[in-house]
Amino acid sequence: PLCLCCALGPAAASAAATNILLLLMDDMGWGDLGAFGEPSKETPNLDQMAAEGMLFLDFYTANPLCSPSRAALLTGRLPVRNGFYTTNGHARNAYTPQDIVGGIPDSELLLPELLKKAGYTNKIIGKWHLGHRPQFHPLRHGFDEWFGSPNCHFGPYDNRERPNIPVYRDWEMVGRYYEDFKIDLKTGEANLTQLYLQEALDFISKQQASQQPFFLYWAIDATHAPVYASKQFLGTSQRGLYGDAVREIDDSVGKILKHLQQLGISENTFVFFTSDNGAALISAPKQGGSNGPFLCGKQTTFEGGMREPAIAWWPGHIPAGRVSHQLGSVMDLFSTSLSLAGLQPPSDRQIDGIDLLPVILQGKLIDRPIFYYRGNELMAVRAGLYKAHYWTWSNSLEEHSKGIDFCPGQSVAGVTTHTQEEHTCLPLLFHLGRDPGEKYPLSFASEEYQQAVEHISGLVQQHKATLVPGQPQLNVCDQAVMNWSPPGCEKLGKCLKAPESDPQKCSWPH
Repeated sequence: PLCLCCALGPAAASAAATNILLLLMDDMGWGDLGAFGEPSKETPNLDQMAAEGMLFLDFYTANPLCSPSRAALLTGRLPVRNGFYTTNGHARNAYTPQDIVGGIPDSELLLPELLKKAGYTNKIIGKWHLGHRPQFHPLRHGFDEWFGSPNCHFGPYDNRERPNIPVYRDWEMVGRYYEDFKIDLKTGEANLTQLYLQEALDFISKQQASQQPFFLYWAIDATHAPVYASKQFLGTSQRGLYGDAVREIDDSVGKILKHLQQLGISENTFVFFTSDNGAALISAPKQGGSNGPFLCGKQTTFEGGMREPAIAWWPGHIPAGRVSHQLGSVMDLFSTSLSLAGLQPPSDRQIDGIDLLPVILQGKLIDRPIFYYRGNELMAVRAGLYKAHYWTWSNSLEEHSKGIDFCPGQSVAGVTTHTQEEHTCLPLLFHLGRDPGEKYPLSFASEEYQQAVEHISGLVQQHKATLVPGQPQLNVCDQAVMNWSPPGCEKLGKCLKAPESDPQKCSWPH
């Protein structure tokens, strides 16, 4: 990992007790905010946050799917290192449905565990998604408090054969989605975002009163299908129900930032807003967001699947109205948060995240690549404005023939393929400055191509030389864990029968 030794001035001197607030959205796209060009301009609070802070235009997740990207954020490590991947089929995404056996390994050091060393109180609000079994509970991995669920708000299910997904307060299960926490799939009405907002406001107030530094991980899931919003926001957006959900999130973020200001702790609280992966175009247009000018969406390693909206806000420290072209990653939130707390990253393991404070406070640009993985396959690499694809694939022809489309209306011949196409000898190369939509591969014969690919090939060799894959956590599911079988699971037996999977091992079928 890149090491930085630089004076950060007075802002860093007082950083030891800086509160940290990470706002992680679920399936929100790069093009969903007015600050990123969304035409209806329905996100005034997030746009104001960007105007008062720093907008990151080139910020990435570590995987185009929920569980692996969250594991990467909290460990600072690529999913292929921390175990959040499957080896059941080549370049297959996987996550943790209700009956997955794996989860975050004890060997991984999570951000809240490390922040405890600096006296932080840590809370997660919303979706955990790093394993369901007791050993994977967030309070076993550094969090002091939790209000939310181990999974998304899927359902409703038959409560005898398939229990609805549980909601927890700390160690206690306090109910289930659709039963105790209502979601009306016909109207989209649910009060969950308001509950998550109030949890955040109460926690911040409590920590301010106790003079304890805090880490709040606000991981709400309102923009994940089935999309929901509370009654006061339903029908208020030009963008339909999805827009209603975005408007409620925007309103909630505005209230959280205002609360920090009213308590007089905004200058001592670093806030970062982003999403876990690109908008789910499989749910569009009614239940999915916008990835702006980028190709495809969630599940893919094209730009639409992995480039995220991102805003840093820290009044009195970040100069207002800044726009950064730094190549950033959710894994950088791990290293940056440790830096804010005056802590060093663990030295006994490879950390993929970098400390963004020199970028945020001084406007520096740090030269670093972005690695795009699906499963344990390196699909693409970005360096500077160039992106080289070593494999291209949207999804299987079998899935596509059933109407599952990760790139609706965006077919690019030879790029958005339904078979896995290998380009390791002659990578497909795009210049993302001239061609953000990845529509026009550069000519193999051009000098520009040869120079860029030679540089990126060196980065790939260097990366692979240090790569020690973790034990895959997402290979096996067991219905006995939750006493039900999700769609795609055999009624009896111990694994998901998914396309291209080993019949003895299996992962969620995407």
